[in-house]
Amino acid sequence: MAHYPDTPAFTGFNAPSRIECDIANLSHEGTIPAELDGAFFRVQPDPQFPPRLGNDISFNGDGMITRFHIHDGQCDVKQRWAKTDKWKLENAANKALFGAYRNPLTDDESVRGQIRGTANTNAFVYAGKLWAMKEDSPSLTMDPATMETFGYEKFGGKMTGQTFTAHPKVDPHTGNMVAIGYAASGLCTDDVCLYEINEQGELVYEAWFKAPYYCMMHDFGVTKDYLVLHIVPSLGNWERLEKGMPHFGFDTTLPVYLGIIPRRADLKAEDIRWFKRDNCFASHVLNAWQEGTKIHFVTPEAENNMFPFFPDVHGAPFNPQQAMSRLTDWVVDLASNSDEFAEINRLTETASEFPRIDDRFTGLKNRYGWGLEMDMKRPVALKGGSAGGFLMNCLFLKDLEAGAEQHWWCGDVSSLQEPAFIPRSKDAPEGDGWIVMVCNRLEEHKSDLLIFEALDIEKGPVATVHIPFQLRFGLHGNWANAGEIGLAKVAA
Repeated sequence: MAHYPDTPAFTGFNAPSRIECDIANLSHEGTIPAELDGAFFRVQPDPQFPPRLGNDISFNGDGMITRFHIHDGQCDVKQRWAKTDKWKLENAANKALFGAYRNPLTDDESVRGQIRGTANTNAFVYAGKLWAMKEDSPSLTMDPATMETFGYEKFGGKMTGQTFTAHPKVDPHTGNMVAIGYAASGLCTDDVCLYEINEQGELVYEAWFKAPYYCMMHDFGVTKDYLVLHIVPSLGNWERLEKGMPHFGFDTTLPVYLGIIPRRADLKAEDIRWFKRDNCFASHVLNAWQEGTKIHFVTPEAENNMFPFFPDVHGAPFNPQQAMSRLTDWVVDLASNSDEFAEINRLTETASEFPRIDDRFTGLKNRYGWGLEMDMKRPVALKGGSAGGFLMNCLFLKDLEAGAEQHWWCGDVSSLQEPAFIPRSKDAPEGDGWIVMVCNRLEEHKSDLLIFEALDIEKGPVATVHIPFQLRFGLHGNWANAGEIGLAKVAA
């Protein structure tokens, strides 16, 4: 019998789920918009076995993909493991063989040298495949219709980098997927790969460059001409791993960089501009765009580290107030001879993370942004335990043009997972569509899927779909139309 540790990462709402299921026509309240015909894919870290070392962080769980197929005014759910090499080896052994998060020194000898990826960070549909992503390895691919695992995507051997991002972007001009891989030549190295993949799923090019230092490079922005990459000192090195310390630790003494990297196959180091600013924390990216010679890069910025499980390298205690992040516009000017930022403009006083846009405006100046708000002024009664991490209790909409904001509170015994935008039609105006997201019902130990009118979130969800089990706190997810994933209805 599996015995998971009696720790916050494995108990209460964070108890492992490990459920594979197919349930048709889930019960719901309200009206599911008849126009919706496709699926919302999301992923949660869900450990198949108790941790090898007795405890673990949630980021190290195995990827479990949930697909909400919405059609004909109803919602069906299918949930399957992303069957990585790690998952298969451990499943055959009936126990955990891989050790601590990104520390191969803690693995069982029988799996040394194997790909350690968990495919637990993002679920993304492109080129007819479902990409189950973890940034420390190549991306796993799956069949979006059957949700069977294909295997790691290495583009017929053309990909030489060892890693692939969990946050790809699709360029609306070319239709290409833009991605990076950091630690591309091996763990803790400062090598980064820039990849572009075409709509047929073929690798167009792979270009290598060096980062100012090795760190977590979890997300990035793209514009028509550039990859825009922020370098924030969540650092790792082999000395930390040899001591059994967490892979990453935050260093408040180092500067933050913003790299403006031309998107081309013949990329050279001298083509890259590295701009520099004072220390801060930033992880996810709302969007980036070009405006003349200036580049805008919008990210939730915090004064200090947001990850308590990747502690300060100098021993300072975690400061939750300094970890509150707010949307901020970083501006650099390519016409400048300086490496300093041109402007840093905070766009709101609302603390939020997990920013999302209408993805059709990736790399273009956008008006609307959604995210998860952390409103500590609201009542909180965490019956049944927390869903982990910060309490994200409001859906947040920011109008970047007018400055207006909307907020929807999920209640004192619930919390929210990352939203995703669904356009009403291919050519609908920006923001015209719906927001879909998971709500954690902490007291009942169940979950709901919420659907909102995207530009009128304050009126609450137009439909609430009841899921008859709890979904662990997930990371990222995306919508795909039925025709992209083999679920389109066949005309009679």
